[in-house]
Amino acid sequence: MAGVTAHETETLVIGGGQAGLAMAQQLIRRGRHCLVVDRNDRVGDAWRQRWDSLQLFTSNRYNGLPGMPFPGSRSSYPNKDEVADYLEAYAARFAVPIRTGVNVDRLSHRDSRFAAVAGDEVFLADAVVVATGAYRTPRVPDVAPELRSDITQLHSSGYRNPSQLRPGGVLVVGAGNSGAEIALELSRGTRVWLSGRDTGHEPTSRGTIPDRMMMPLMWFAATHVLTVGTPIGRRARDHFLHPPKGIPLGGIRPRGLAKAGIERVARVAGVREGRPVLADGTVLDVANVVWCTGFDPDLSWIDLQVILDDGYPRHDRGAITTEPGLYFIGLPFIRALSSALLGGVGRDAADIAARIDELLGSVRSTALR
Repeated sequence: MAGVTAHETETLVIGGGQAGLAMAQQLIRRGRHCLVVDRNDRVGDAWRQRWDSLQLFTSNRYNGLPGMPFPGSRSSYPNKDEVADYLEAYAARFAVPIRTGVNVDRLSHRDSRFAAVAGDEVFLADAVVVATGAYRTPRVPDVAPELRSDITQLHSSGYRNPSQLRPGGVLVVGAGNSGAEIALELSRGTRVWLSGRDTGHEPTSRGTIPDRMMMPLMWFAATHVLTVGTPIGRRARDHFLHPPKGIPLGGIRPRGLAKAGIERVARVAGVREGRPVLADGTVLDVANVVWCTGFDPDLSWIDLQVILDDGYPRHDRGAITTEPGLYFIGLPFIRALSSALLGGVGRDAADIAARIDELLGSVRSTALR
């Protein structure tokens, strides 16, 4: 095609976060050729662009990718910039072939191969691993445009720190991990209301002695018990994903929110005279609203036979059975609850790499006959 530059590889990995890098490392380990493309300008930018005070709720002991432990004390909890720097160092250590600043617009077939179009470039591959996550478009309720123009509104994806907000009260909508963390930060300087259903919480608080004692058990459960291979794991998968629900709070307990003076309120039901109205009829006079309402599915760029269940691709341990050679990684319950966590993607990557190795080996041997 005139004006289009074509690149060829065995396996194309779309997305250069922790899932994509772990996937590439496992393919390289098997001697397979691969290429990672990522829409950000720098490895780790997906983490750098999150809010300034973000801290993981898993300690370093559980944050390493295959072949490289997370640096620092095993009992420390890294911040988002430390995660970003670790990913950049990981890519360098394993010489991961990665192209940054590449945004894939369309993934489809071209003859017998996959074709990923990115502007005036096309990447041809025998196998493709999607490591972008299924949810990439910020979700904002329909009532948002009805709020008064002098109310500052931010989605959690655009929130960085309290300096972005106006003086006055803040309504945080969405009581999952992001909403709870942001509400706690904002409560140190202003009045905060937290709206949204209770997603539950882990039994311990981040960094406490009970947390250090319980974490090995919780990690074992998230990795080996709550899996797609066990009845309890499948029930947990269906509970969390169909329809999608927030996972239990990992770093904060409800008593910590109450101690900080955060007022839990009913869900936002509408707008009256430009102000948010709660389901119980309360009208809140706030200066700011932070929407921690998650993300909508965005797999419209994949022009292939991918069946969606509540926005998640239907798969068999990451493999799309309706499209041989297409895989997903980095989503919850690829194999286990831990599949979407930093330290949980390695096992999935090893499994998918083995299947790609088998697939490409059979394709090659068939072509040689």
